[in-house]
Amino acid sequence: MLSGVLVAYGTTNGSTAQIAEAVAEVLRKEGLTAAALPAGAVVDLTGYDAVVVGGGLYAGRWHKDARRFVRRHRRALAERPLWFFSSGPLDASASERDIPPVPGVRRAMTRLDARGHITFGGCLQEGAKGRIAKMIVRNGKGGDFRNFPEIESWAARVAGELVAERAKN
Repeated sequence: MLSGVLVAYGTTNGSTAQIAEAVAEVLRKEGLTAAALPAGAVVDLTGYDAVVVGGGLYAGRWHKDARRFVRRHRRALAERPLWFFSSGPLDASASERDIPPVPGVRRAMTRLDARGHITFGGCLQEGAKGRIAKMIVRNGKGGDFRNFPEIESWAARVAGELVAERAKN
């Protein structure tokens, strides 16, 4: 019996955390118990029967907290239904086409037999942390490119798979 879904995330400026919260909210609306937590704060996966891991993309790499979470919990993740998401493109490309996972995420997906991955648009706005992020915003290249209806639709598909599995057991 499915008891809980963890949505763990790595974020610097909070955009990926907001995506993770939206995913967890959809899972709850679909009848599942779900929690969105910072990846660095998760000690163990006891009590979670499925996991979604999200990370912001920075210079072609997943956020360090998401990478460390996957590495630290690899054995437990390999035993559970697992999905990944990335956030980051600062343009409409993620809504226009499927963007494959970055190489490190693709390798983790293969090793852990993850069920899927999706890339969502990112968000970088005034007040962002980091020298490069501030420069991007100052040069007018920032903005909010997250598509919450798309995020919610993806989360509903994840929930559908989990609910169907629960019904079989």
